[in-house]
Amino acid sequence: MAKPTPLRELARHLGREVEGDGDRVVSGAASLEDAGPGDLGFARSARYEDALRASRAGAVILPHGMDAGGRPAIRSPDPGLDFARAVAWLEPEPRPEPGIHPAAWVAPGARVDASASVGPRAVVGEGTRVGAGTVIHAGATLYRDVEVGRDCTIHAGAVLREGTRVGDRVILQPGVVLGGDGFGYAMDERGSPEKIPQVGRVVVGDDVEIGANATVDRATLGETRIGRGTKIDNLVMIGHNCEIGEDVLIVAQTGLSGSTRVDDGAVLMAQVGVTNQPRIGERAFVAARGGVTRDVPPGARVGGFPAQEFSRYNRMVAAMRRLPELLSRLREVERRLGIRGRRVGDGDA
Repeated sequence: MAKPTPLRELARHLGREVEGDGDRVVSGAASLEDAGPGDLGFARSARYEDALRASRAGAVILPHGMDAGGRPAIRSPDPGLDFARAVAWLEPEPRPEPGIHPAAWVAPGARVDASASVGPRAVVGEGTRVGAGTVIHAGATLYRDVEVGRDCTIHAGAVLREGTRVGDRVILQPGVVLGGDGFGYAMDERGSPEKIPQVGRVVVGDDVEIGANATVDRATLGETRIGRGTKIDNLVMIGHNCEIGEDVLIVAQTGLSGSTRVDDGAVLMAQVGVTNQPRIGERAFVAARGGVTRDVPPGARVGGFPAQEFSRYNRMVAAMRRLPELLSRLREVERRLGIRGRRVGDGDA
């Protein structure tokens, strides 16, 4: 439910100043295109001036110097960030009442804080501990000896295998699996794969969010670790014994093979593949569909397969686009020189 709020109060919450009517009440947030008179909109820069002029938004968050068109405005050095914080204030996520639903199953030896909430058909295993204010939604399963900290949200269908440790204010979206067995096999005397026991665990730091249907495998021995503040998108796979640092961003459909190390602040874009146990340095950037097979230095920007320095990769892509034209020109040169026989580009190189 939206929380109607005078603009002055919202600006005070954001630590910003109001320009114009601070008593204007906003009761929701919307894009400039969809906003109505009771909504708050925002624009990041002057490139959105046309959309702002056409918008029906009753109030806006804008950068300094941008014309508000007569509307009351909250001025901000970072309108996108402040708008996100305003949405969280105006439209807080609903939370169920504390307590254990009658259709949930909680083991006798589990400890669930009285302020936590456990939804219908959720399972909390023997020896598991759930911290204050945490919400376990319907159908989530926490195996034995799991620890979940304060003010976490474990969405429907998430599975936390035995021994998993989760810090405070962690969000696990629907279908997340923490602590599934890593992909480890040894070949037996007949050449058939024999399972290597996976006896480690997963440890997730504070303020982490993991997207829907992402998986983090338990360590073969020891721990697979996800550092504080890291955000992991939907459908990401993190293998056994990986070490992910703090404030790392890992985007959808990325896969990390076992024992990969990703240092603080690194960014891995969509569909990145990582193998051979490399180390991706602090604040490095790997472009979408990059294939990382060796260490990436701190601060480096790489792309392509195998991943290489980003400007070089872009030059290679640009050159590839010109190949048909260059082949055509080469064939014309061959024709003029009277060169016969197999032409470049026919069949195998």
